[in-house]
Amino acid sequence: MAKIRVSYKNMRKIHGIVFVLPWLIGFILFFITPLANTIKYSFHNVGVADTGGMVQKYVGLQNYIDLFKVEVSSQSKQFLRIFSDENLNIFVNTPVIVVFSLFCAILINVKFKGQGLARVIFFLPIVLGLKVVVDLIMVTTGGDVADAAVSERFDNGMIIDFLLTYTFLPLKVSIFISDLANNVFLLLSQTGVQTLIFLAGLQSINKSLYEVAKIEGASSYEVFWKITLPLMSNISLFAFIYTFVDMFLKSSISTEVYYFAFNKNNIGVGSALSVVYLFNVLLDLLLLLLILSRVVKLNHAAK
Repeated sequence: MAKIRVSYKNMRKIHGIVFVLPWLIGFILFFITPLANTIKYSFHNVGVADTGGMVQKYVGLQNYIDLFKVEVSSQSKQFLRIFSDENLNIFVNTPVIVVFSLFCAILINVKFKGQGLARVIFFLPIVLGLKVVVDLIMVTTGGDVADAAVSERFDNGMIIDFLLTYTFLPLKVSIFISDLANNVFLLLSQTGVQTLIFLAGLQSINKSLYEVAKIEGASSYEVFWKITLPLMSNISLFAFIYTFVDMFLKSSISTEVYYFAFNKNNIGVGSALSVVYLFNVLLDLLLLLLILSRVVKLNHAAK
């Protein structure tokens, strides 16, 4: 019996399909039906019938119109404003988190005595979650001390005055840096997985490339821009997408969906908000991929 020979290229495709297959099966079994129902409910007023069970009344696009013209959030904010603020916040903070994660991974990847202990100390609060660590500190040392140590914020006015006085940065940039300083604990708590991803990528780079670069007289700056960063491009793309989606999942919009669907018992508007939220994430992801692909092309053209 003749053996079936599969080319290396086709074998890689088969391996990719097998790798994705568990997620695909789970998506079909557990997500397709709820997604279809959510889209259907967004075009209906959903209530409880007198005899029990669910009653639906078709209203077309009225739930979507009410969402942006009539309804307000649990914080009494218009949803158009919420979506614009969330999108701006995510597009600004995603590059900051990814760059900070890469910086942390590079520092941790450097060989030094006590490297293992330093990694445990660095990653333990991130893996457990910053809030969990704060709660543990509050239990062991007292709530006031922990609150003062972790929740203390920098004086915005002092930082802005310092930047405007001793640097050439404009006011908007100074305010942005001041906001980053105030949210340093939040940013740190969101860099754990990305740092691990970058660390794995750095350790997968062939060490002989760095040895050849040193023999040729390349500086550390040139090694980073010519070897490390290009070889980390695919991992950087994955880190960007992961951070982008993770920030959307943690945004206030997801809590508003629960608020409308269950607290206000307005399933129609809550479903409409879910659908708008989903398409907003997909469009932003498409825009992010276009921007990153453009940056990669410009980087290759410059070389």
